[in-house]
Amino acid sequence: MTYTADPASSAPLQRCAWCESDAAMRDYHDHEWGFATLDDTALFEKLCLESFQSGLSWRTILNKRAGFRAAFADFDFAKIAQFTAADTERLLADAAIVRHRGKIEATLNNARRAQDIVAEYGSLAAFFWPFAPRTAKQDSTIPSVTAESTALSKALKQRGWAFFGPTTAYAFMQASGMVNDHAPHCHVHAQAEATRVQALAQQSWAAR
Repeated sequence: MTYTADPASSAPLQRCAWCESDAAMRDYHDHEWGFATLDDTALFEKLCLESFQSGLSWRTILNKRAGFRAAFADFDFAKIAQFTAADTERLLADAAIVRHRGKIEATLNNARRAQDIVAEYGSLAAFFWPFAPRTAKQDSTIPSVTAESTALSKALKQRGWAFFGPTTAYAFMQASGMVNDHAPHCHVHAQAEATRVQALAQQSWAAR
């Protein structure tokens, strides 16, 4: 799902500083980053891309996102779970993605672990969203790790997930709207928070 600012306003839009470098980054910021994500395929994509981003710039990953989607079956984890060693070698030869063996193998492994979670919880969203903080942030500081991201990383590690430490977990929580790190002055801050609150209202998602 994407989100759009009020088209009736002619005032210059204020954004988070990190996205102002180019149009693609601004578009991602305005329509995706920090908005509540509940679709399992979208969640798995964000999880994988944040894992691939480790040690690289987000711009690099965003510029390669179409290549990642083509290479990884549009992040359909049921399909990725069927990938073989031959697929790993294919992916390592694909210049359209980040060719890192450890991250590629982790993606295949995590797709299988994602199936396990869906079998147990019904959806990835039902597993991930209870790790979201229940209250809105009260300041504009942006940490790299939190108690919630550490707990999420630990829970996934116990389930056999790979390449998903606390820092990557927090970046995933930001991207999927589990936390709202849009700056207070940002034109989509309130809209992103509204989607987060709505997602948290799901009665079946008790806080972990």
